Amino acid sequence: MPHPGLVLGTVVEDHRTQRIPARFEPRPLPVLLGDEDVAQHRAGDLAPAGTLSLAFLTLGGFLMGIVFWGGFNTALEATNTTTFCVSCHEMRTNVYEELQGTIHFTNRSGVRAGCPDCHVPHEWTRKIARKMQASKEVWGHIFGSIATRDAFLDMRRHLAESEWARMKANDSLECRNCHSAVSMDLSRQNPRAANAHERFLFTSERTCIDCHKGIAHRLPDMSGVPGWQ
Repeated sequence: MPHPGLVLGTVVEDHRTQRIPARFEPRPLPVLLGDEDVAQHRAGDLAPAGTLSLAFLTLGGFLMGIVFWGGFNTALEATNTTTFCVSCHEMRTNVYEELQGTIHFTNRSGVRAGCPDCHVPHEWTRKIARKMQASKEVWGHIFGSIATRDAFLDMRRHLAESEWARMKANDSLECRNCHSAVSMDLSRQNPRAANAHERFLFTSERTCIDCHKGIAHRLPDMSGVPGWQ
């Protein structure tokens, strides 16, 4: 019996020769594949070129991730230095000059606390949140909110209260990065300080910033501030 495809091809060719309009067109016939053919077909789906492309794409994405993370972390740490903070004249000619006259800047042990030590948390997630919050300060610099000494003094109370509230909310986290209640030796403190720490700090009734406002910068007008009458 002749193959159906040959019969169909012959009919189509006869119609074309006799210029009879075709009512159908030949279609490819389905072909049954053996097990060996199927195995070869599947092997073709994973051709070496496709496998290499996927490998290079994965490797490229991994390397780009490393470059992005490295660049991001480098930029983050560059903005987390005192040098960066005082690059703006508002900080350099105001609060930084005040810091230089305090025990946090010069002391017998030679340990110095810089701007990020007191104003930026060490934990990464908290640090990112603080950086996002501090982005408002960039706008203040751009628009000159405290561009002059007089403007700074006018804003000083507001700026101080904002920072006090932030430190109160996180239980003076930046202070506790260096000062630990567990390692305090009350016998080496003056009686007034030892009593205050034992009564308020150790009981968590108060936090560091409640009593140590102005420890590194001059205080604003404290009228109405609880505990400072």
